[in-house]
Order: sequence, then structure tokens, then C-alpha cells
Amino acid sequence: MTLETGTLETGTHQMNLEVNGISYPVTADAGRNLLSVIRSEVGLTGTKEGCDDCECGACMVLLDGQPVNSCSYLAAQAEGRSITTIEGLAQGDDLHPIQAKMLELGGVQCGFCTPGMIMSAHALLERTPEPTEEEIRIGLSGNLCRCTGYAKILAAVGEAAVEIRS
Repeated sequence: MTLETGTLETGTHQMNLEVNGISYPVTADAGRNLLSVIRSEVGLTGTKEGCDDCECGACMVLLDGQPVNSCSYLAAQAEGRSITTIEGLAQGDDLHPIQAKMLELGGVQCGFCTPGMIMSAHALLERTPEPTEEEIRIGLSGNLCRCTGYAKILAAVGEAAVEIRS
């Protein structure tokens, strides 16, 4: 799809995607979604495919710092923009505070929703460093979890916010 004309391009498209600060030259069909290109061509499998319909949030990544459902975003549209996946939050072996608090407080059960949940939480804490519980609920509203009941996830995000501020 070209942004200027709104028309669908066909065939393959060569592009450079900046993922977690690294440029990846990839070739993909013009209609491929960002999720499949990140997983297959870039080789980062932390981002999960859930519903493939923008309903569950398992595929959430940050695009220029904003959360997007990568299952419904064309890879070609992400060229020239900064993409952050779950793998990009940790610094080497040091987990990001949100990742660490999710593990510590039991916000992870099956783990399938966790990457998307953490990416949404990260975006929330970047724009709202001291969120209320209601703001956390709203910030995570695009992410579904079938295991935890959300209480431990909410607590983990709240405690991560405190740790990040200190």
C-alpha cells in the first residue's frame, strides 16, 4: 500500500526495518503484515500471533514509541520508523523493570499475552509515569489475558512504575 495514493502494491518490496535499534534489510510481499515479517524475516519470535484481527493484543509492538497491533499493520508502512519488540526492552541479561515485575509478582502464567501486555505497559509508563490503577486498566485495555485475571498484571505494572521513577 502506498501512503500517498492508498493503492495496494503487488509483488515483493525491499525495505530496511529498524527493529530494536538494528537495521534489517528484508524482502517481503507488499501485503505482508509487520508481525509475520518480524517473526520470519527478522527472526524475533517474542511477538506472538493471537487472533490475527486486532482483538487480543498479543502482537503488540511499539512503532515510534506508540503501541500498534502488528498483525494488522503492513511491514512496508513501518519502513523508516523505529520498531521496538519485547526483545528490545531488556539490556543484555538485565530485564526491563516491567518484565522483572511481571515475573516477580506472577503476572505471567501461560505467557502468551505477556509480550504484548508488556509493550502496552511500557508505552503507558512512557507517557504516564505515575499512573492510577484506572489509567493502567485503560492502558492495557487492548490486551487480553485468559489466565491471570489481571490483578497480578495490574500490580506488576504499578510496581514497575514506582521502580522506574526511583
